[in-house]
Amino acid sequence: MRVVRAARFILSVLTRGWAGIKRRLARFVERIRRAWRYEAHAYWRARPINPNAVLYEAFNGSGILCNPEALFRRLRIASDQSRLRHIWALKDPRAARREYRHDRTVRIVKTGSPAYYRALATSHYLISNATFPPQFCKRPGQVYLNTWHGTPLKHMGYDLLDGAFGTANILRNFVSADYLLAANPFMARQMYERAYKLDGIFRGRMLLAGSPRIDRQILTADQARAARVRLAPLNITGREIVLYAPTWKGASFAHPDDDLDVLLDRVRQITAGIDSSRYVVLLKTHQAVHALAAGRPDLARVLVPNDLPTNVVLGLASILVTDYSSIFFDFLATGRPIVFFTPDLADFEQSRGLYLAPPELPGPLCRTVAEVVAVIGEVAEHGRLAAFTERYRIAQHDYVGQDDGAASARVIDIVFRGIDPGKLLRQSQLSDRRSMLIYLGGMKPNGITSAALNLLGAIDHSRFDVSVAFARTTAPARRANQRLIDPRVRQFARIGGMNGGFRQRLARRRRAASTVASAVASAVASTVASTVGPAVIAAEFTEEFTRCFGDSRFDHVVDFSGYGPFWAELLLHSPPAVRSIWLHNDLAADAHRSVGGSKRMLRALTQTFASYDRFDSLVSVSPALAAINAEALGIYAPRSKFTVAHNTVDVERIRRGARAAGEPASDLITFVTIGRLSPEKNQARLIRAFALVHARHPLTRLVIVGAGPLQDELAELILDLMLAHAVTLTGALANPYSVLAAADCFVLSSDYEGAPMVLLEALVLERAVVTVAFASVHDALPQAAGLVVPQTDAGLAAGLAAFLRGEVVASAFDHESYARRAVTEFYRAIGVPHPTAHIDLDAELAELAELAPIDAVERASQR
Repeated sequence: MRVVRAARFILSVLTRGWAGIKRRLARFVERIRRAWRYEAHAYWRARPINPNAVLYEAFNGSGILCNPEALFRRLRIASDQSRLRHIWALKDPRAARREYRHDRTVRIVKTGSPAYYRALATSHYLISNATFPPQFCKRPGQVYLNTWHGTPLKHMGYDLLDGAFGTANILRNFVSADYLLAANPFMARQMYERAYKLDGIFRGRMLLAGSPRIDRQILTADQARAARVRLAPLNITGREIVLYAPTWKGASFAHPDDDLDVLLDRVRQITAGIDSSRYVVLLKTHQAVHALAAGRPDLARVLVPNDLPTNVVLGLASILVTDYSSIFFDFLATGRPIVFFTPDLADFEQSRGLYLAPPELPGPLCRTVAEVVAVIGEVAEHGRLAAFTERYRIAQHDYVGQDDGAASARVIDIVFRGIDPGKLLRQSQLSDRRSMLIYLGGMKPNGITSAALNLLGAIDHSRFDVSVAFARTTAPARRANQRLIDPRVRQFARIGGMNGGFRQRLARRRRAASTVASAVASAVASTVASTVGPAVIAAEFTEEFTRCFGDSRFDHVVDFSGYGPFWAELLLHSPPAVRSIWLHNDLAADAHRSVGGSKRMLRALTQTFASYDRFDSLVSVSPALAAINAEALGIYAPRSKFTVAHNTVDVERIRRGARAAGEPASDLITFVTIGRLSPEKNQARLIRAFALVHARHPLTRLVIVGAGPLQDELAELILDLMLAHAVTLTGALANPYSVLAAADCFVLSSDYEGAPMVLLEALVLERAVVTVAFASVHDALPQAAGLVVPQTDAGLAAGLAAFLRGEVVASAFDHESYARRAVTEFYRAIGVPHPTAHIDLDAELAELAELAPIDAVERASQR
């Protein structure tokens, strides 16, 4: 192996050059650092919590700033809190270490360092105004206060286009918090409960205590002098400050646009237009942009230093000029004029969105620098903006009504002294809806994802609070499917990985291997369970559930994928809930299916099977499939746990996709099949059958939609049979419905299936259906729909020929009745109590009895 690695290294040097080697070395070094961080974090998570330690982090380590800074200052002078030891996490700790080098009560750590993870794991109090990193998992005994960083004017969270993708770590932090600080009721309602969908799930305390950072705006004469000394390099002596504080722009907070040239030009133009003997214009950049600004010499004379708290500067400023920044809410507490400089208002409203309409803003909207200069002149002459007096008063009442300089004291009373918050506590918004968490799977373009998306649209959201989980990904096709999730659904996109050092990760792998070996060797579920080390697994997976979902609780927990042992185990370690797992196919056959000579799914599925006895229900998507799975997998769980819930179908989404279909060629007959190009789908059989038919009917065409491991093999078969002109492999399509709608007949050639969604989709689009007789076919197709033929080349060819003779036509499909039955079966399968005040499941099923397929046991006996 060493020789092979050395040869690969030499080859890479020759082919990529030293630049490539440097990149590989950099990646290797980063992996070493990451491993070391995991080791440090794992070590300290096993150590006792320090009851006197407080960890502060602001803007992911940008400085000693914002609400955490205000609380830190107040705690340090509180005589009854002298026991506390204060730890600040900073990206660049050098200046702060110099400042506090003689103070034994304050320690500075570098974000991401082993010392940081020690503090994160062992501090009793955790205070952040943004988020802790993905590795963070609150331990029992820790108290987490998230203060956030201001009342939002810009759209946040799910209110943004594609916002769910960016909320992953934010939502995870929020549901982990013991306290969320809301500066005002608007912030609580609009941001926390709506934009981040905490309504119905947040179990901590939401405090309406005002904003601690605004306390810092109320300056004594000594504090004001000290702050002006800090700003002396900006030549402010004897002049009033006009603070220009725009927000960041761009598509990503982590990678904002560099618009500093524009900002500097505006500062210069405003300065040129006003009385510069009376006013000085200073630039305060957003935290996201400051790293870009700090290194520019041309900004040195106007840029407010980042380590001077923004609210201290607001306390000095006479006029605020801003655009869409939440900083204006803070400035309201001063009672001084606000000017909104918004030359791109229309574009910004369309691309980002605002919670307040322009007529609600407590100051004039200026589109040009000349207008800004004119407003500053009006203030200079009259001391105020008389036209906005009433708007300003209303805004002060709504947004800074409690900011009297004592917000920090109120928060400390509640969090550190345990004083009853009383009226400062926003009443819990936990609803009386039943809650469910559904793991959707990998979000690949396949039948399971389609079924999951359909289900989320079919659930009655007035009766159920629905959350979904999946692994966060940047893969375009999976992201596209994520965007199709019903907007009423809360999304937990899993980021990061399980905590633990090398030994723990190695032990997990060994236990997984032991599970597979035991299952294969003994095929006895009890033996499998006994080899796994349940106590160790319980602790690790319970912690991981907390890392992913915080303090959330769910009545029903659903593994809708059913193919991943990790997710099955994770969901089994939720707090008490009714837990179910879906079986979309003949899973024993899937486990032993060979692709390229390898049974790729055997290990994962065997581990999943070993968890079945701990689920409350094992849900197949048709009665015949339930019988098949109960027979093959009954050694892992009692047969009484095997049950049925048909897949739902989203008629509107199918029809929307179908509208993109082009006009079919009038002289051609097109057959279509849709599915993954893998052995169990057996598209090779369809190609061979089509070759037999095409020889007699040359005006026929076959379209195969999908991608998979057999794509090259199928392409070769098409060439061998000289069908390149008549058979098309499209690959995976974002919208297969347009192809399905343009075809004349849908064909399915699988060796085995569960309840393939594509059959229902074909019926919705009124396509004729020809399918081979896989075991659950009569459950998958409504009665009398389509033509079922033998699973042979000749049988399938006969079915295609029958369609050409006009003997197979599209069947009527009562999709509304089918959908009602399917969702009612889902409720029953996941353990929704019945009868309930809202849903009488027995009545629903009785009403739809005429649509029910033959009972699973009866079907099995017929075979």
